[in-house]
Order: sequence, then structure tokens, then C-alpha cells
Amino acid sequence: MLSIENLSVVIRRRGREVAALSNVNLRVDAGEVVGLVGESGGGKSMVARSIVGLLPGGADATGAVHFDGADVLRMDDAALRTHRGHGAALCFQNPRGALIATRTVGRQLTDRLTTHQAMDPKRAREAARELFEQVGIRNPARRLDAYPHELSGGMAQRVMISLATGCAPGLLIADEPTTGLDVTLTREILRQFRLAADADRRGVLLISHDLASIAAVCDRVVVLYAGTVVESGPADQVLREPSHPYTRALLASVPDIDGRPVVATAGSMPLMRTAPNDCPFAPRCAHATDTCGQRRPPTMPVPHGSGDWTLACFHPQSGPLTAEAAPAGPTAPGTGAGGPAGGTLTKDRAAGATVPAAGTPVLAIDDAHVVYRSRFGRGGHHALRGVSLTVAAGETLGVVGESGCGKSTLAKLMLGLVDPASGSVEVAGQRYAGLRGRKLRQLRTRAQMVFQDPIGSLSPRRTVGDSIAEPLRALGVPAAERAQRVGAVLDRMELDRSILQRQPHELSGGQAQRIGIARALVGRPELIVFDEPTSALDVTVQAQILKVIADVAADSSRGSVFISHDLATVRGFSDRVVVLYLGRVVEEGPVDEVFDNPKHPYTRALLASAPSLGTGFGGPRVELTRDLEEADAATGCPLAARCPFVTDRCRSDDQELQPYGASRAACWRVPEIPALLKGSDIRV
Repeated sequence: MLSIENLSVVIRRRGREVAALSNVNLRVDAGEVVGLVGESGGGKSMVARSIVGLLPGGADATGAVHFDGADVLRMDDAALRTHRGHGAALCFQNPRGALIATRTVGRQLTDRLTTHQAMDPKRAREAARELFEQVGIRNPARRLDAYPHELSGGMAQRVMISLATGCAPGLLIADEPTTGLDVTLTREILRQFRLAADADRRGVLLISHDLASIAAVCDRVVVLYAGTVVESGPADQVLREPSHPYTRALLASVPDIDGRPVVATAGSMPLMRTAPNDCPFAPRCAHATDTCGQRRPPTMPVPHGSGDWTLACFHPQSGPLTAEAAPAGPTAPGTGAGGPAGGTLTKDRAAGATVPAAGTPVLAIDDAHVVYRSRFGRGGHHALRGVSLTVAAGETLGVVGESGCGKSTLAKLMLGLVDPASGSVEVAGQRYAGLRGRKLRQLRTRAQMVFQDPIGSLSPRRTVGDSIAEPLRALGVPAAERAQRVGAVLDRMELDRSILQRQPHELSGGQAQRIGIARALVGRPELIVFDEPTSALDVTVQAQILKVIADVAADSSRGSVFISHDLATVRGFSDRVVVLYLGRVVEEGPVDEVFDNPKHPYTRALLASAPSLGTGFGGPRVELTRDLEEADAATGCPLAARCPFVTDRCRSDDQELQPYGASRAACWRVPEIPALLKGSDIRV
């Protein structure tokens, strides 16, 4: 269906030239799912743009992009209009940004059906409802009249899939379709792409840096680095025993639910001004020799693999991937192997790191309820319901749950950014309630947040130095001392001090997140809250940032809260974990106990949905296929509408946390669940 041959793309702008792609070869057959993986800046999105003829201005493309016998690079405007949508359809990374904000999603879908499939308006609306139903949208007839801002992230992504499939394309291209989605939604979205290949015989190209998520649905994998294909082959072979050192480093950077250590690769991907004449990965490769720096390795079949498995490397590796088999590479300037940019990320449990430090808690939340009132004073959204938890100095608390469960509201509560309708919040022994003005600002500096969007969290009008120093200005610290403390915290992040004069748009994602961590640390807070700090980063940068976070969390003088939908990351360095569902804590306990022996059905369903490149969750699996709905929390157990073990008692009686060994769970059926699960998985 699709055959890309020796595709090279050079982007020429005034005073700058970038070789985005260099001699890329790739194919997608009908009924096949191909994964295109690599770091940000590797050229993945440029491949997608080339397929649909949407290259940026100043781009010069050579080679060929054959689709059903025609070369996309040489199509005229009329042929491109037919090709875009009906030939190849693109699902964008940010679904809300790609949808038109002022039109209902149903109208946007029916427009495509009338344009590409020549349906009349009545038939188009019925077909739109069927497409919504096929991708798992509940109440599809009602959702047709919804606007994009009224949809959750997962629902907006499903709408985007419907818009693409509504064009009846031969090829579906999904650009980072699971970024920012929780594990249950990720699994369901990827299942839709697999279904499109199996049932409709469509070709699917999945572009992602999330290797663990796409591993289960891809037939083949193509690995890009600096605009070049370094390895390509059957997914089960490439991901199980990768041959190229870069593929091994990429896989070693992925946290896994089974708790294996993460290896961060030193350095960063180069920006190529011209097509490389040597191996672009050589400066970061532990196996590089003089030959690697002198000429570019040819693409050859893997010696121990099938004929369809190829790589471009003078020193191919063999054997299963382990931490020892995937070294982090040579030390890059300013990034020691044991520092933030290199080395192994794993929690030293033998040293007693999982035992909470003795002392007064730095955070205490007691029976907190948070209600967001509606604009006109009626009803509202009950975001948190009776949450109680503590965090001690030297302890890291993980908070997990699906999107919409109240994780971000809990973070705002910890920082005093929302007031509880009832209950109390104490930071370092002081309550937010009743404080105003300077006293409130001073207390807020004792609890700091590292945000999900690193660049968006920095003021575009301030330099990096001004942004880091902001908490110190709130405390009234003199200018000379501010400069000294800003410089010291920047050194701890292993960033050059020249970066202080830059603007946020001049930073990479990894640099921006280090700046966000530096800003949180500079005021010497007792509590740091990490709210999805790595979800917007690719896997290699994520591994480097996690190393920084682990170093910060190891400080015995402060407590840390790590909020994430990435269960593998939470397991990596949390001491305890709290599982939220529709604003309630449904399970909490030591992280190993909760992950290895979950008590609550919801926790088990989350773990079963978590992507894994290793053994993954070993127990019987519970799948929750219905979407999360706030109405489910009205009476009784909030999970009752989705739980396979539900009884009338569950629907009528509120469930309180009860001790079950080392952990606590809000489910009265916990003692009966092992027998109910014995012998087979449970699916709703």
C-alpha cells in the first residue's frame, strides 16, 4: 500500500538548513500495523507529513513516496486533495487542537462523510453515530452535538479516530495518539487501530515514543534516529532482542511495571545540517569505534534474524535486553554517568528507602472534599470525596488513577490553590485555612509543584533566571542571595549558567523540565509535588529527568508526591502509593505490596492495562471497558457500574478503607476476590 524509497527532506530557512530525513526506506502493507519509533526530533512527524503531502515551507524532498502506485511527492493539487483523507488520513497528536472549537464534533464528522463518501446529510449523521459507537463512545447520539471542549482527552482522541476513518482511507497515520492518556484509555485507543487493520484491512502507521504501549499491537517496528532508519523488522523480534545499540538504549530507557531498572542514555540527539556521512549515534554509543565516525554504516540484514529484519550498524548486538546489555554510552560533557543524564534509575530498597522517615509529616490532609460549583450556582462537580493522607519528610508518595479521577485537583489542594469545601490541609504543620496575603504566600513557598507542561509552566515574558528566582522574591530574599541560590540550584541540575538569560522558547523539553525542578527547589520547600512531570517527554529524556527527580526525592529533609498515570514510573521510586477513583482513595499501601498483590478490583484493572516490555502484571486480569463517568460516584461504591464482582450491597453501601495486610482497600469483597479470579481473567 505504501512504499517510501530513499526519502530525504532538507528544510531551508534563512541562515539555517536542517536535514530532517536522510534516505529513509519504509513500507506499510494492507492489514498491517507498523510502529515508527524514536526520540523527539528524529523525523517521525516529517515522515507522516511526507505521506500526506504536508511538508513545511522551505522543504525540499527527494526520493519517492509511492501510495497505491502514485508518487505523493509529484501529485498535483487535485490529486493531493483526493489523497488526503481518502488515500491516507492523519490522526494528530493533540486532538483538541486539531478539532475546530466552534463546531460540534458531529458536524465535523458528517462533513467528512459527505465529502469523501458522498452521503446525504441524514445518512451521514446515522453513519457518524455508528462510527462513534465503534470507537467506544458512550451515548454516541448525544456526543454528536458536543463541542471539543466538552470532551475528555480520551474521548477527543476517539473522535479524531472517527474523523480519520470516516474518510474511508486506505492508510491511517496516528501521530503520538496516546500521549497524555492514562493506561486504560491507551489500551483502548490502540485496540481501535489494531481493529482497523484486522477488520477493515487498512494499513496503519503508529508514530510514538511510547514503545511499551505500541509493542502489543504492531506487526513491524521501524526505528528512526536523527532522520535515518537504524533498525527495522518484526516487532516481536526487534523489541525482544534489539540489535542496534540505539534501539537497545531506547528500550532500556522505558520504565516497566515489573520494576526493572531504567538506564538513562547520556547526551542528546544531534540536529543534522546535512545528511550524515558517519553513524549519527556514534557520540552516544558505548560500542563505537573509529570506523563509526568515518563512514555511515550500510543497511544490512541482521545476521541472526529473518530476512525482513535489517539494521545500519557496524557492531550489531545480540541477546535479550538487560540493564547490563544496554550500557548508557560514553559520558557526554557535563553529564556524569551517575548524574542526571546517565546511569541507572532504581530505588535502593535494601537500604531501607521504602520505610517512611520518622518525624512530623510535612503534609497532612484530613477528610478533604473539593467541589467545583457550576457557573450559575446549581449542581457542580464533586472532584474529591473524603481524601485523607500524610507524607513524611524523606518519603515519596505516588498517586495514580485514570484521567478525571481527581489527581490534579489533589495537587492543587496540596499547594493551597483550591480550598476544600470541608476537611483540612496542613503543610509543615500550618493550615492554609484563614491565611491571607504575605502569610499565605510564604506558606505556599513551602510546598512547590513541578508541572506537566515544562515550557507552558514558564512565563514567556521572563528569562529563565527570573523564573527560577520568583519563589525567592515572594520570600523577600535579597538580590545577592537570590543570585547565589539560583546559581547553586542550576549547578545541581547540571545546566550551564549561560542558560539563565534564555527565554522558555529557547529550551528543549528536558532543559525546561530541569528549570521547573530548579524553580521548585530554590525556595528549599518541605514538600514538592510532581504532577505528570514526564508525560510530555520522549523516553530517553524522560529517563534523564527521572534520575533528577529520584535525586531530589532522596533528600531526607523534604517529602515528595509523584502524581502520574504511568504506573511503571510511579513504582520506580515511590515508597507508598495511593490509588484514586472518582475522587476517592480506593487503595493505599507500600508500593511493592499494592503492585504485586493488589486488593481492589480497580487497582488490578489498572495494573492489567499497564503496557510492558517485560513480564508485566502477573496476576489474573480485570478489564474495565466502560468509560469513567462522574455519575457513577453518586451512591455506593463508585466502581459498581464497571466492576465484575458487583452486588446489590456494592450499589447501595459506601465503601470505606479497610486494612488487608500491609495495605488498605475500600472493598468489602477483597477476601472473596482471589477465589473469583482463580483460573481465568475477568472482563466486563
